[in-house]
Amino acid sequence: MKHPEESIDTSLSGVDSPLARELSDLTARRRILERPAPPLPSRPRVFTVSNQKGGVGKTTTTVNIAAALARFGAKVLVIDLDPQGNASTALGIDHHGDIPSIYDVLVEGKPLSSVIQKSTEEGELYCAPSNLDLAGAEIQMFSIDRREFLLRDALERFFNEPGNDFHYVFIDCPPSLGLLTINAFSSAREVLIPIQCEYYALEGLSQLLSTIEMINQGLNPYLQVSTILLTMFDSRTRLAHEVAADVRQHFPQQVLNAVIPRAVRVSEAPSYSQTVVSYDTMSVGSISYIEAAHEIALRGAPGAASTTTQEATHGNE
Repeated sequence: MKHPEESIDTSLSGVDSPLARELSDLTARRRILERPAPPLPSRPRVFTVSNQKGGVGKTTTTVNIAAALARFGAKVLVIDLDPQGNASTALGIDHHGDIPSIYDVLVEGKPLSSVIQKSTEEGELYCAPSNLDLAGAEIQMFSIDRREFLLRDALERFFNEPGNDFHYVFIDCPPSLGLLTINAFSSAREVLIPIQCEYYALEGLSQLLSTIEMINQGLNPYLQVSTILLTMFDSRTRLAHEVAADVRQHFPQQVLNAVIPRAVRVSEAPSYSQTVVSYDTMSVGSISYIEAAHEIALRGAPGAASTTTQEATHGNE
């Protein structure tokens, strides 16, 4: 059965119009599904996905990049550190109050491996789910020793267990700077920042970068912004192009070439407890996330060749 967009493309054959060109371009971009999978990292790459401004596609980016990498053959773990639990939902993970969650790891000290569930998505994709208990976790964490390193310590123990040979870990943060986000920053080496191509796109980014600088000085000297992904791009508007150009000018090394467009399928997928990568693999939103994941994999971890495994996944106290 032909994909709807392919039938539209056929009917517009020979017609020189913006829609025809866009569909022709998408057909060419779909060939990325036929390309060899990118190489797997020799050490776990741990990303914190963060932006203190809400509504930028943070969780959507987390789950779709993770799903795309799993399709490439990587073993991927998503840690849902947002009390809303949207990443857990998108990955088809049950996360009601009676289900063991990341709350039990941070507050009760349970092993990370005891709360991880396999996603319903294709490939080796797993999730440490969140639930509403996490909303009150920060208050409880303040009385625990090494409260800034609870997640890092749990990850270190997790990686020392046999069989936990994960290639990627993505930590989905809440859209605020609190103890949960600090734990995420203390646990990762790389930060992935989704930025929407809209007015106020850079709002809050300077504060986030200042926070990362403070984390570098006090908690994790290895943390750095390795990846910026432009999201919600509307090619029809001049504003979107101006914002994209502005972000690329300020962060030429970090911004991915791949851009995530505004797309109906991307918005629909979570309501079916799926990522867009599995919900409609051939859609423009899915292809865009697959391109972004491919690019992340090819770029590799910053300074990976000169770091130890512990440095690649954790910072110093």
